[in-house]
Amino acid sequence: MTCATQPLQLDQDQIDTPLGRLTLLADAAGRLRLLGWFEGHARVSRALGAYAEGPGVVLRPARNPGGLSDALRAYFDGQLDAIASLPVACPGSEFQERVWRALREIPCGQTWSYSQLARHIGKPAAVRAVGLANGANPVGIVVPCHRVIGADGSLTGYGGGLERKRWLLQHERARTVPQLSFEGLAPHGR
Repeated sequence: MTCATQPLQLDQDQIDTPLGRLTLLADAAGRLRLLGWFEGHARVSRALGAYAEGPGVVLRPARNPGGLSDALRAYFDGQLDAIASLPVACPGSEFQERVWRALREIPCGQTWSYSQLARHIGKPAAVRAVGLANGANPVGIVVPCHRVIGADGSLTGYGGGLERKRWLLQHERARTVPQLSFEGLAPHGR
């Protein structure tokens, strides 16, 4: 008796963002498997090609799989917490998955250096490995690899390009800076 395995069916959607067309893949459980800009992002192009040509994988067009597309649109419209708890399924090595979980702990609107991230996961000497794991992240934005910068505060590599990284950081900072409230304060001089 042979056991037939069902192909992995992934729903593919694309949304327009201020930074270009964003491509996403989701599994039947509504978990994000891949997210990135198709144009100008070689890793996303390669990953999509691997999925499309891979045995046992079926890509099918979909609209808003698992509510993911709407959540991403809300993020780009300024509702930054809309993506905070989106489910992801990012198969990687144990170390990569540890780094990717830690990336989701970087508060929105803040940045960490690669060395801070390495210390956070308890591997202070693994700065280079943390950088490689960060670069292999298949679901950017939701797993916010854009929040990692150089030790000197410089913007460093980002698969979608440094201009997109700069925009994402500014987008988040503009909406997370505490707003001063002057309500209830008497005008000066009274």
